[in-house]
Amino acid sequence: MATIDEPLYPIAVLIDELKNEDIQLRLNSIRKLSTIARALGEERTRKELIPFLSENNDDDDEVLIAMAEELGVFIPYIGGVEHANVLLPPLETLCTVEETCVRDKAVESLCRIGAQIREQDLVEYFIPLVKRLAAGEWFTARVSSCCLFHIAYPSAPETLKTELRAIYSQLCQDDMPMVRRSAATNLGKFAATIEPAHLKTDIMSIFEDLTQDDQDSVRLLAVEGCAALGKLLEPQDCVAHILPVIVNFSQDKSWRVRYMVANQLYELCEAVGPERTSSDLVPAYVRLLCDNEAEVRIAAAGKVTKFCRILNPELAIQRIIPCVKELSTDSSQHVRSALASVIMGMAPILGKDATIEQLLPIFLSLLKDEFPDVRLNIISKLDQVNQVIGIDLLSQSLLPAIVELAEDRHWRVRLAIIEYVPLLASQLGVGFFDDKLGALCMQWLKDKVYSIRDAAANNVKRLAEEFGPDWAMQHIVPQVLDMINNPHYLYRMTILHAISLLAPVMGSEITCSTLLPVVVNTSKDRVPNIKFNVAKVLQSLIPIVDQSVVDKTIRPCLVELSEDPDVDVRFFATQALQSSDQVMMST
Repeated sequence: MATIDEPLYPIAVLIDELKNEDIQLRLNSIRKLSTIARALGEERTRKELIPFLSENNDDDDEVLIAMAEELGVFIPYIGGVEHANVLLPPLETLCTVEETCVRDKAVESLCRIGAQIREQDLVEYFIPLVKRLAAGEWFTARVSSCCLFHIAYPSAPETLKTELRAIYSQLCQDDMPMVRRSAATNLGKFAATIEPAHLKTDIMSIFEDLTQDDQDSVRLLAVEGCAALGKLLEPQDCVAHILPVIVNFSQDKSWRVRYMVANQLYELCEAVGPERTSSDLVPAYVRLLCDNEAEVRIAAAGKVTKFCRILNPELAIQRIIPCVKELSTDSSQHVRSALASVIMGMAPILGKDATIEQLLPIFLSLLKDEFPDVRLNIISKLDQVNQVIGIDLLSQSLLPAIVELAEDRHWRVRLAIIEYVPLLASQLGVGFFDDKLGALCMQWLKDKVYSIRDAAANNVKRLAEEFGPDWAMQHIVPQVLDMINNPHYLYRMTILHAISLLAPVMGSEITCSTLLPVVVNTSKDRVPNIKFNVAKVLQSLIPIVDQSVVDKTIRPCLVELSEDPDVDVRFFATQALQSSDQVMMST
């Protein structure tokens, strides 16, 4: 009897757990659907499990999302694509629920199944499902249907294609703005599946309706459609149908629509060609750069380099640069920040002379901006300008401002400068570095902010790598070691950290003769934090120096520290001694 009932057990457990009040049990049950389906076999999964799921009216969104997700990958458990249609009813039900996340997941699973389903099943089951959802009484069904047309349309016979286009047109004129929004969002995907002849007639009339919608939330989604349709149409059709819409949208009464245009405009330039870009889209873009709303100016400013890349340099200098100059002193710090993040990329586009004449004053203005993010965005892209104007001019014009920023009151700005110094040093060369930046690098080791001191220690190591041990021994190491006597213990800890980073770069000889004696002397410090950091540094030096140095100098010092009254000092000293023993055993 037990053997006969055994196949029934999984479905019984599922039913019990799905009806349980505990949501976690219901979720676990849904996530085990594939396991249960394997236990039941393909036929019983189709005839018992799927119908049961169709009737399941769980009201918890998490459970329904999990179910929608599982059903999307369920084709192997029901006997393959020839039976895929049995998965459609439960997903159709989920497409009508109120919670957006559930509907989105159900639509995603339907699209996945629709892409695999056989053509006759698509016509017999999938297209009727799309039509039922599109005619749904409740708006949620109609919203979901808009996302499925691009799957249903390609395999439909001609008569059904005409009907699907007509249904989509009705959805674009639906009473509910949510449905029209969904139709506008998915228009590009649907249009990509439609034959060119119908694209110019049916789809363009649908598109024109959406562009004149009284809801700005629909119109702004139609802007995305402009870019998608622009890629599908011939250039002359794009100029005739899409260009006037974009120009009108750039003057739309809703700032959200203008914001979307500012984000999408440069994509349309390729579709309409250089001639119409110059005559129609450049004036529209200039309007957006000077828009009343800061959000629109932010979006437009963030695309200024991409837009200039499409134009010839003369046109960019004539029409765009004056707006850029205005934006560099914009009242909104976020506009200036968006501009600063991309403006350096304009240097290669405009060339050396125009960069020196037009852009350098703007760079200097932004480098002195009161808002730290603006200054940071300029600093992080300096290499793009260096490639165009050369290091001599860069150092004359921008370096004084950079040195000023090295002492900025915002620690993140100082941090950005530190991270840029090794690159700057390699470009400027040793002589220039010694004159202008050497003192700053030492100054950062005594900064009040830990992150700056830590970055400064790493910076010292990177400079030693860049210019070599001999240069470091002459210009960095003596100044670093002098700071070990600083009265503040936190600064002494930074120097210990810098020594541990410098040792591998400087090599065994300099480490033994110069760095190690300083570390050993510091083990006599009265602050326990310094002493256990000495133990850590000595542990890091063991692989670098000879075994004889370890035995004569490092181990005696660690033994002394391992008997310290402070428990942390003893711990790290003992740890370092154990590490020394392991190195001895391995060699």
